[in-house]
Amino acid sequence: MRVVSAAAVLPPEIIRWRWRIFAATWCCYAGYYFCRKPFYIVKSALGNELHFDATALGMIGSVYLVAYALGQFASGALGNRLGPRLLLMLGMSVSIAANVGFGLSNSLQSFLVLMALNGLAQSTGWSGTVGTMANWFRRSERGTVMGFWATNFQVGGVVANTLAAWVLGTWGFRYSFFTGALVLLAVQVFFVFNQRNKPGDLGLPAVDDPDEPKEGEEQGLSRKAWTNVLLVGAFYFFVKFIRYSLWSWAPFFLERNFGLKGDDAGYLSTVFDLAGVAGVIVTGLLSDKFFKSRRAGVSLLMMLIMLASCVLLFVGGGVSVTLFAVCLGLVGFTLYGPDALMSGAGAMDIGSRRGAVLAAGVINGMGSIGSVVQELLIGRLYDTGKGNLGPIFLLLLAASAAAAFTIGIVWVRNKRGDSDV
Repeated sequence: MRVVSAAAVLPPEIIRWRWRIFAATWCCYAGYYFCRKPFYIVKSALGNELHFDATALGMIGSVYLVAYALGQFASGALGNRLGPRLLLMLGMSVSIAANVGFGLSNSLQSFLVLMALNGLAQSTGWSGTVGTMANWFRRSERGTVMGFWATNFQVGGVVANTLAAWVLGTWGFRYSFFTGALVLLAVQVFFVFNQRNKPGDLGLPAVDDPDEPKEGEEQGLSRKAWTNVLLVGAFYFFVKFIRYSLWSWAPFFLERNFGLKGDDAGYLSTVFDLAGVAGVIVTGLLSDKFFKSRRAGVSLLMMLIMLASCVLLFVGGGVSVTLFAVCLGLVGFTLYGPDALMSGAGAMDIGSRRGAVLAAGVINGMGSIGSVVQELLIGRLYDTGKGNLGPIFLLLLAASAAAAFTIGIVWVRNKRGDSDV
């Protein structure tokens, strides 16, 4: 197979296809959120109409997240065998079908079954898209490229939130699910014509990268790589604990504790994702320009700032809706950058092109366990505390401290030469 030297200018065909790959995978992962976010936006309205309390709603969310976590590990392994394209096509199809089912369901049992299917389907998204990007971009580019690329889950989250909230206020919670399914279907059509797993699928030369294993080296992860995957996965456990806590429950808190209407609560909760868009871009640029394409140092810096933001949330986040919204924005800005960087470019760096899908799947799978834990804990804390947000904010503060500590370990290993993240 021909290869393009890392020092050479890329052929025009590869440059054009890199834009198409960027667009297809960006839209694909953003599109997943239109079949992921409606439940969180309509949670309170769904609970009122179908008579589900916070514990039951937490159970539905936790079933999704358990399936999502298990599916991440399976997707990482399957993606290496089937290829990202087939994996993503299957995931989108099942998620579309599950969301149509949500709009038709009336019982707790049906929501639990469909949430399990949706969780498995949604788990294909990150490892499949990250694995695709790893084959088209060099390590020296990844911090910046993935900084812009990883805006997909903030922009997708914001637009999905806004659409679901608008449909909720206009036609009711069932149509929020139907609309999300329709959007993902349109994305799937675009994806079919614009995604390929690697340049070789088009008869184009592979993009050589001196930092990547060469052809013929063993596919998978070395022992050192596995150590780094597990450490980054532990960090990601706490990051996703915080992110999903705010995704899942911020609209609920805004409606139940601050008296906002359901659609207004959905709109305001997008502050978290909007601030995250800027955070991802800034963190990615800092990684390549000032941290020599090392991810742990800039992630530690952002985590320490986030820790201070969580202190503010604990001290005054329950006092007023304005302060709560400010805290959402601060946490979103500082959380999303390390979130995207370590699970995206970091996974690529650890796994290389041959193991990127597996590394991304395992890291995201470990993070998704944190998502499950928060859903179980916060629903119960809210019910047992009779709506008191203090214990919940304290839990988020503890999780932010743990995230800063674990990424600090990765940074120290980096300084010692035991990690290249």
